Amino acid sequence: MSSKTTLILTRHGQTVWHRENRYAGVTDIDLTDVGRAQAADLAVWAGFQKLDGFYSSPVRRARETAAPVAQLIGREPIIIQDLREVDFGIAEGRTMGELKSAHPEMVAAFKKDAALHPFPGSESPTAAAARGAAALRDIAVKNQGKTVLVVAHNTFIRLSLCELLGIPIGTYRNSLPKLDNGTLTRISLTGQPGAPTALLSFNVPLAAELALLKQ
Repeated sequence: MSSKTTLILTRHGQTVWHRENRYAGVTDIDLTDVGRAQAADLAVWAGFQKLDGFYSSPVRRARETAAPVAQLIGREPIIIQDLREVDFGIAEGRTMGELKSAHPEMVAAFKKDAALHPFPGSESPTAAAARGAAALRDIAVKNQGKTVLVVAHNTFIRLSLCELLGIPIGTYRNSLPKLDNGTLTRISLTGQPGAPTALLSFNVPLAAELALLKQ
């Protein structure tokens, strides 16, 4: 029987676009001072953990979030291309309000079912969910019975969770409505096809975790 792997998924630190609630997707945006502080807090948290593996998205904001952790634990993250954020097409760099003002019918359709009505030019949410779930399953298989930190992205994590947990992809915005920068989400899985995934926690603030660790 395969041993279950614990994956700790963290969303990268805040960027200028995320502070303004703009879709960043695959666009490289610098971390804000808040984002760099979140990355530093992640490193402090990691110092209390026994991490057997460490992975990151290739997108720069994720790698910059992972960098303080790497320095503290003395181990560089393994970069996996399939951990990248979704490409949002015409939504890149724009807020939902701006999109709604310019394309109200498009936004209404997207909100109703994001899988059936993705933004023009974007990666299919269904394809992104399958990509993300496959990447996380592969990490789990390669680290059976271990605990692994994965630095990734908001929509990537939510879509991957929908695929792993059997939640309809088109409802991800309502089923998993909020994932803040610098939070922790834990899942347990073997990575084997058809085997269930357990959601252990979701969107847990680092401050709450650090407060418990320092007691």
